[in-house]
Amino acid sequence: MKKSMSLVLLSIFMLTSNVLYSAQNQIAILAGGCFWCIEADLEKLEGILDVTSGYTGGPEVNPTYKQVSAGQTSHREAVRVEYDADIISYKQVLNAFLRLIDPTDATGSFVDRGHQYTAAIYTANDEQKTIALDFIDKMSKSPYFSNKEIVIDVQPIVPFYIAEEYHQDYAENNAFQYSFYRIRSGRDQYIRKVWDQISQEFFLAEENVMKEISINNVEMEEKYAKFVKPSDKELKEKLTPIQYKVTQKDGTEAPFENEYDKNAERGIYVDIVSGEPLFSSRDKFDSKTGWPSFFTPLSDHFIVEKDDFVLFMRRTEVRSRYADSHLGHVFNDGPNGKLRYCMNSAALRFVPRDQMEKEGYGDYLSQV
Repeated sequence: MKKSMSLVLLSIFMLTSNVLYSAQNQIAILAGGCFWCIEADLEKLEGILDVTSGYTGGPEVNPTYKQVSAGQTSHREAVRVEYDADIISYKQVLNAFLRLIDPTDATGSFVDRGHQYTAAIYTANDEQKTIALDFIDKMSKSPYFSNKEIVIDVQPIVPFYIAEEYHQDYAENNAFQYSFYRIRSGRDQYIRKVWDQISQEFFLAEENVMKEISINNVEMEEKYAKFVKPSDKELKEKLTPIQYKVTQKDGTEAPFENEYDKNAERGIYVDIVSGEPLFSSRDKFDSKTGWPSFFTPLSDHFIVEKDDFVLFMRRTEVRSRYADSHLGHVFNDGPNGKLRYCMNSAALRFVPRDQMEKEGYGDYLSQV
C-alpha cells in the first residue's frame, strides 16, 4: 500500500466533499480501536478493494502515530475502506465492522485505552448516516444490549490522514508481532463471547459474512494458546534448581558443564518452561564459549530482546515471548559477521527430529 502525498490530498478532498467519488467504488471511514485489526479483518471480505490505516476525527493536521497513540490529539485510529458496491453494500461493510468491536466501551477498545481507540462511524452522506443510526438503534433494542448504552460515535467525514507506511498491511508484513498482539488484545475473545452468540435477526440476512474472519482468528489464537507460563509454585516443582535460577532469576549456568554445549543431534530447542520453539540444530554452531550458540532464532515471534545493563555495560538479553524466560544474550561476534545467540542449556529442552511431529512441532521439520 504505497501512499503518495498526492493520494493523501486527493483522499482528503474526496472525503470532505460529502460525495462518493465513484458510483461503483465507494468509501467507508470506520474507527474501532487498533487499526491493524480492523484493516486485517475487513480486507478478507469479498468486494473490499483496499483498506488503509490512518487517523481522523480531530482538527490537528498531519498527526503522527506517536501523537495519536499518546492521546495528544483529538484523532482516532481509523481505517478508510474502499469497496465495490456491486459486490458488497455499505450495510454489509458496517455489519462486518460492528461485529469486530465492543459497541458499549466508551473509554477505549479492548486492551487499548483512551479516546483515540474508541469506536466511530464517519459518514459521507445522509444515506450512510441513516444506515449507521439504524444499526445502532437495532443494537440498542437487541436482548443482549438492551441494558447497555451503545456508544459508537456517528459523525460526518472529516479529513483522513494516512498512517505511516509501516502501519499499512501490518498483519501481513509483521505476522508474528501482529498475532501476538491480537491474541492478547481480548478482541477475539469478545467476538466469540458476544457476537457469535447473538441472534442475527436484528442485523442482515448475510450472517455468514464474518465466518471466514472468525475462523481465521480462532485458528491463530489456538495456535499459540498452548504456550503458557505455569505458576511459580508449579515451576519450582517442575524445574531443577539451575533451570529455575536461569529462567526465573536471570541466572547463568557454568560454561562447558551444561547439557547442550556439544549436542550435535538434529532437532529443535524449545523453552523449558512453555515449550515455545526457539532454535534449530541447523543454526547451532560451536562458539568455543562453553554455551550452546545459534546464528538465528527458529522464529522471531517467540524471541524478545531487551537491553541489559546488569554488568555495567550494554548487552542484549534474550527472553521467550510467552513464558518470559531468561534464555541468554545475543552478541554481534558470530562467525562471518553473523550474530551469536548465546543460550543457557538450563533454559532449553531439546526435541529430537524424530519426535517433533509427535510433540506438535511438525511445522518446523523443514527448518531442521
